[in-house]
Amino acid sequence: MRLVVGFLATPGGGDALALGVRLGRTLGAEVHACIVMPPDRGVPAMVTTGGYEDLLAEQATEWLDRALGAVPDDVVTQGHVSFSASYADGLIREAGRLEADALVVGGSGGGLAGSFSLGSVVNELLHSSPVPVAVAPRGARLSGIERVREVTCAIGEREGADLLLDNAVRFSMAAGTPLRLVSLVALDPTFGTLRGDADAVHRRALDHAARTLDTAKSELPEGFPVTSTVVDGPSVETAVSKLEWRDGDLIMVGSSRLSAPKRLFLGSTAAKMLRVLDVPMVVVPRDQLGEEDLP
Repeated sequence: MRLVVGFLATPGGGDALALGVRLGRTLGAEVHACIVMPPDRGVPAMVTTGGYEDLLAEQATEWLDRALGAVPDDVVTQGHVSFSASYADGLIREAGRLEADALVVGGSGGGLAGSFSLGSVVNELLHSSPVPVAVAPRGARLSGIERVREVTCAIGEREGADLLLDNAVRFSMAAGTPLRLVSLVALDPTFGTLRGDADAVHRRALDHAARTLDTAKSELPEGFPVTSTVVDGPSVETAVSKLEWRDGDLIMVGSSRLSAPKRLFLGSTAAKMLRVLDVPMVVVPRDQLGEEDLP
């Protein structure tokens, strides 16, 4: 298994690398820290293009060596420098080249309030990546947590829910962590007539959670720790805030139904969760990616 970390010598880059190392240790995965640099554009005549890019690569390599030198020896890491006019496209290409299973990025920047404040690059990745994207909350680099403690999977009934559950089950099995299945009642009133009937919505969510739990149990070894819960509230933020969260937890959500096949699209539900969560979030594409889809 390989993870590609979008790295910069910034606090957000440090958060991404810290989460990448945590995931790498938990899953026994290789961590590939990648810096994407801008190509030559209008370089002064006295500086050749080759020299310009060599200087950038040298500086980026120095940043990578310093950052990776602080990573404990129990996690296999490599550094890579590439050039692209688009940082997001560059990372996606690196993920394809390295046959990565996921991208890891830092959420700090401008855009959303709360622990996750998405910059334009991360936002672009969350709307275009062909592989799952893990977003680190601000300050992840300061945490002493070494491994993922529990995986929470926010399950709905829309297209792609089965693939999300499959990814969560496989992650939990590989990591040896408990799996918590969550149904947020406010998110999935399927029929318009149910929107004003809280009891009907809640009963439907309970039934759905029970079915999902049975499906997950059928794919897990006997005795594997898996639980299911339903939370409700007048808003997504209120509902998800009712859940108990501990250091080392991680939440997995599905891509919006608006996404193109085998691509991510951060929907309004996930965006609202980001505003109130302090744990890493993994967004999973709604279709399985095949080798023919890699860049």
